[in-house]
Amino acid sequence: MYLAKIYITLKQGLLDSQGVTVKHALNSMGYAGVEEVRFGKYLELTLNSSDQAEAENQVKEMCERLLSNPVIENYRMELVERP
Repeated sequence: MYLAKIYITLKQGLLDSQGVTVKHALNSMGYAGVEEVRFGKYLELTLNSSDQAEAENQVKEMCERLLSNPVIENYRMELVERP
């Protein structure tokens, strides 16, 4: 069994409108030191697999086919073996 921790964010250079909105809100609340906010998604998947390479390949395929939009988003993942 493996736990996949997946982080999805917009690619650098693309306007992150949610991040801009949160930055402005934080600045108006007195947090003037906040220079940039990047919004993203975090997912956890539990995989019933005994082979780490197979689990990693499956998660990569899921990210590229469904979980992220490879045109505008980057993803990274951590794979942790579970007892």
